[in-house]
Amino acid sequence: MTQAILHGDTRMLELRWPDGLAATFPYIWLRDNDPAGFHPDTQERTFDLLSVPHDIGLAEANVAGPDLELVWQDQQSLSRFSLDWLKTHRPGVSLDDPADIAPVAWRSDLGASGIPRAEADAITTSDTALQDWMIQTKRYGVSIVQGLADSTAAGIAIARRISFLRETNFGLTFEVKSKPNPNNSAYTADALPFHTDLPNQELPPGFQFLHCLRNEAVGGGSLFCDGVAIAEDLRAADGSAFDLLSQVSVPFRFRDQTHDIRRRQKVITLTEDGRVSEVCYNAHIAGILDLAPDMLQAYYAAYRAFMTLTRDASYRVTLKLRRGEMVVFDNRRVMHGRQSFDPSTGARHLHGCYVDRGEFDSRLRVLARD
Repeated sequence: MTQAILHGDTRMLELRWPDGLAATFPYIWLRDNDPAGFHPDTQERTFDLLSVPHDIGLAEANVAGPDLELVWQDQQSLSRFSLDWLKTHRPGVSLDDPADIAPVAWRSDLGASGIPRAEADAITTSDTALQDWMIQTKRYGVSIVQGLADSTAAGIAIARRISFLRETNFGLTFEVKSKPNPNNSAYTADALPFHTDLPNQELPPGFQFLHCLRNEAVGGGSLFCDGVAIAEDLRAADGSAFDLLSQVSVPFRFRDQTHDIRRRQKVITLTEDGRVSEVCYNAHIAGILDLAPDMLQAYYAAYRAFMTLTRDASYRVTLKLRRGEMVVFDNRRVMHGRQSFDPSTGARHLHGCYVDRGEFDSRLRVLARD
């Protein structure tokens, strides 16, 4: 039988389960999370934390079958918890998150053939296929959907199977092709070095969808590299450079006739436990470095070390998208680029859109409920 022990001196409740697991629960945490303090429909908290003292006391704790009953010292409030719920939500232990999928760092040996692939028909008709594809896309940061119809709507439909689209100053969707008077390098036939899109935004877009409608020109191969692999290799080779890039933010800026969008970003973003979670890198729209003079030399050395790794072929995967294929990648992890192409030899036309990371993760969690 589960044991409940009150420790009034520390205002902690200790629970000991028959399987040997033990956990402690601060009294104020228990009062704040009383199931009766949540709306039955919205599941939003209705309890007012300031309605009770911080040093609230417990008079009794009794195990009643599968539940724990608490009598508060004011003798006017009772709380009832499921013991299983308390075991799952015990303080200090994070909830399982179906969207927390560990990244598989990859390099050039992954090859184009190693990029996960999925069929468009399966994704649009089966939640199981959708979930499997999304898990693989999250794990590797990149995948290819094949068998799309020859229309812009087909690619958008795949993205909307996940969630709504992220609109930017380039629109809800965008056309990647060479055109006159471009306001972005993507709209030229030039080679594009590795980069992430729109680090000048307050929140750079998450997953990018690039649907190939035509790709007949000579050249124009798509390039990808894993920012996690590059960042971790930099950490191993030059810890000081890694620390600078993950601790110091620098400016990025996009401007044209109607926009001037600026944001400071760190090239490498870490989780609280020190894992690489994001990469923000785009030399084309990097702003003028405005760091203190005594920091600039060290920062430039670190920045150049990162840039050098992006030019190293050992990280690069090259592929040429075919008509009816769509590459999907995490824009805040996987850097992408392009080989130059000759528009006179044929058309190259990709149709793109974004879905934010938060929406991608939300869909994974909902799919996991079944």
